[in-house]
Amino acid sequence: MYRAVSTHKELHFTGSERVQDIVIGMSDGLTVPFALAAGLSGAVASGHVVLVAGIAEMAAGSIAMGLGGYLAARSEHESYVAERAREVREITEKRELEIEEVRDVFRAYGLDGAAVESATQAIISRPDTWVNFMMKEELGLEEPDPKRALQSAFTIGLAYIAGGVIPLAPYALQLSLQQALLVSVVLTLIALFVFGALKGRFTGAPVWRSAVQTMLVGAAASGAAFLIARAVSGLGPGA
Repeated sequence: MYRAVSTHKELHFTGSERVQDIVIGMSDGLTVPFALAAGLSGAVASGHVVLVAGIAEMAAGSIAMGLGGYLAARSEHESYVAERAREVREITEKRELEIEEVRDVFRAYGLDGAAVESATQAIISRPDTWVNFMMKEELGLEEPDPKRALQSAFTIGLAYIAGGVIPLAPYALQLSLQQALLVSVVLTLIALFVFGALKGRFTGAPVWRSAVQTMLVGAAASGAAFLIARAVSGLGPGA
């Protein structure tokens, strides 16, 4: 008689960088055009003006955010390359000191005596492995994906546009300005709540707290923009 053996599978989320890019793009895409549209709604009398200004901001914002993501990822990769080159020099110029640092790492994991020496010799016998070991264990650095810069730029930019469409869509409908603003507020707050919940789910934060916090931040941003625009328009020549 044979007994079925269940295989233990560990499920780990491996898309943290992509999710981080989506969070950055989507959160700004929801809040910035939303705040702009709400602010303009307090200063102008035409929903078309709000829509055109919102689309212009969404286009400029997605490009700026994507470029920022690209430069950040490039900077991360360049920093890693520079640190790795420095570590390569150190294992040659400061060999004994670097060997002792390897031993210290293994001691920190609870090894001692012959076990430490055996593990240390296994690491330092291969220069590439030694450098990689020091990059990870001493500096806490993992080699970034060289393709990440472009991927990050496109992900952040597209997420920004996806977020921006939601608060601006009502202004494209045959609604009065006040009706469009009300629908925009409702849709965006719902979207912020759902987005916050999903963000909490993927990042490990409490789902309800993440959802409420994200929604409140968006509401505060748009409310501030609306009140500032209303106050500024009240100081105009026709006030």
